[in-house]
Parts: sequence; C-alpha cells; structure tokens
Amino acid sequence: MAAVLVIGLALGGCSASTIADLPVVGAPANLPARPAQPGEYLPVHDMPAPRNDTMLTLDQQAKLEAELIKARDRQAIVTPSAASANSSAR
Repeated sequence: MAAVLVIGLALGGCSASTIADLPVVGAPANLPARPAQPGEYLPVHDMPAPRNDTMLTLDQQAKLEAELIKARDRQAIVTPSAASANSSAR
C-alpha cells in the first residue's frame, strides 16, 4: 500500500497541472488572471553584429592610459585617509 502511495505521489509530481489548479486548494482571491498566451523565451542566442571599430588608435590608447593613471593616483590619495578614518572608528 505504501509503495502505491509513493508511486502515485511521484507520478503526480510529473503531471501538467499545478496545485493551484486543483479544485480543493485553489488560488488566492487576489491572484491576477493568467495570460491566455504564455510569454516567449528570451532570445539568448541572438548575437549582435560584429563591431568594425574595436581597435583603439595610438592616440586613443595613450589618452585612455593617462586617464587611468590619473584615476589610480586620485584613488591612492583618497584610500589611505579613508582607511585611517575607518580604523580609528573601531
């Protein structure tokens, strides 16, 4: 008898209906209606067109490196004072 119950529960888990569709359990009264057509899957395999301008010119690369160096230097100035303020607060 227990084996029949276990098999019934296992097969019931594979059914197409959900628990909310059962007449005894039902869904809450304030549940919005289900859409007539289920949503489509997102196009995860659609790839954008390849870019033609992916390489930086030497001038653009030099400008970017200079900006990164400036940002690193600004961060190095800000970081020690913030670290000392955090350690003194403990």
